[in-house]
Order: sequence, then C-alpha cells, then structure tokens
Amino acid sequence: MHEILHHLSDMFKENIRLKIGSIMIIAFVLIGFVISFFAPFNPEKWNLFPRDLPPSLKHILGTSSLGQDVFWFLTFAIRNSLLIGIIVASIGTVVGVIVGLIAGFYGGLVDRIIMTLTDAFIATPALPVLILLGAIIKGKSTIIILSLIIAIFNWAWPARQVRAMSLSLREMNFVNVAKFSGMGTMEIVFSDIIPHILPWAAANFTNTVLVAIGTEAGLAILGLTTLEKATLGSLLYWSLQHQAMFRGIWWWIAPGVLSIVLIIVSLFLFSTGLSSYLSARRLR
Repeated sequence: MHEILHHLSDMFKENIRLKIGSIMIIAFVLIGFVISFFAPFNPEKWNLFPRDLPPSLKHILGTSSLGQDVFWFLTFAIRNSLLIGIIVASIGTVVGVIVGLIAGFYGGLVDRIIMTLTDAFIATPALPVLILLGAIIKGKSTIIILSLIIAIFNWAWPARQVRAMSLSLREMNFVNVAKFSGMGTMEIVFSDIIPHILPWAAANFTNTVLVAIGTEAGLAILGLTTLEKATLGSLLYWSLQHQAMFRGIWWWIAPGVLSIVLIIVSLFLFSTGLSSYLSARRLR
C-alpha cells in the first residue's frame, strides 16, 4: 500500500496536466455515477415540470422545452456518455492489443492475414458507415448496442500500433533469453511483452474514451442514436431541435456543450500528462 501511494505521489508531483486532468475526470465521475443516483425522479421523462423555466433554487439549471429538469438530465447524460466511452475504449484497447500482439509476435501468414483485415478497417471511412448503421437502428439502439457499433472502428489503429511495438520487442535480448530458458510463447507474451505495452494501452484507452464521446455526440446531433436515453449528444439534439439557442434558452444548450468541452479537455490533459510521466520514467 505504501509503495502504491509512493507511485501515485510521484506521478502527480510537478505534473500539472495530470493533476488538473485527474481532478476534472473525478468531478465528472462523481456527477455521473454518484450524484445521478440521488435524482428524486426520472429526468428522462417528459413534461414533469413547467417548460422553459430559467435557473432557480428549485431547478438549478432551469427546465427544458420538454418539461425536464436540465440539471438532473445532465447528470444522467454525463453518466451514459462516460459509459459509452468506457465500453468503447475497453473493447477497442483490449481487441487492438490482442490482435496486434498475435500479428507481431507470430508473424508470417498470420501477420499478413491480420494486417490485411486491419488495414481494411483503417481504410474504410468510419463516419459514413456509422451514419448508415445509425439510420438502420434508429430508435432501436441501446447504450450497449451503440457502444458496440462505435467500437467496430476503434480497434484497428491500436492493433497496428501494438503490432509495431511487438515486432520491435520480440527482437530484444530479454525475449531471446526467455526463449532460450524454455519459456513458452504465451508465457513470454504475458510476462515480458505486455508489461511494456501497458503504459501505451493506458494512454490509448483515455484517447478512445474521448473519441467515443465525441462520436456519440456527433451522431446524436444528426438524430442517429438512442435519443430516448440521456446522453450529452441527445441533450444537444433536443435543444437544437427546439431552437434553444435562438429562443434564448441558454441554460438548456450551454451545459451540454460545456460538459463535452470540459470532458475532452480533462481527458486530453490526463492522457498527455500520463504519457509525459511514463516517458520520463522510461528514461530513468
């Protein structure tokens, strides 16, 4: 326990980006996964309150043209958007690492087949396909299904990057020593290769969360996601549909825009801060 605390202290020491990013992420996690559970009603339901009320003590962020409390809807939206980001990042990072390791470590025909498939996914323009899939399942998707669809296009680049790293690592002396000592392929991968890839995987996970949240928001604005569920994208969609900006209902659209910007900034700061720390540690 003392060693873990020492490492954490070392991580945050003199690393302003990592500090600020972590604080912001923790704040959003608390809003989405803690505060949202104290909602006195289901904020996703329509016509619970008078419409278009400005912020007040009773409604901190006012109400929308759908008769929803904006603050409580925002807490649900942050939670669901973060869930989408976490699911997509988990699938994309895990699949990418596994596929990249198999391709890079085994090489030969296996490598060529896997990289052909990977390059096909990389070359395929994601946005038109996502729009098509979104249009097909419009009104029928759930948070899980939406996450799986977005994850389809978030494993290929990690796979190619991991392959490049594993090709380099498998030529290292410590891998050759492990082979001569009688260790099996999978044992070498788990004990010698993966520990060197984990720092990169952590940074990639953070970046993929950012991409997934941005993708969901973009699809939602086009009306191609699960609009009956609270997400940051659906919050923007309904506010734009009811022309909140032109009608002066700033308290409906501003929280969604500001939340997306701050989440992206927090993830960016955390990712770059973590990468900076890990790079400095490798040089020691």
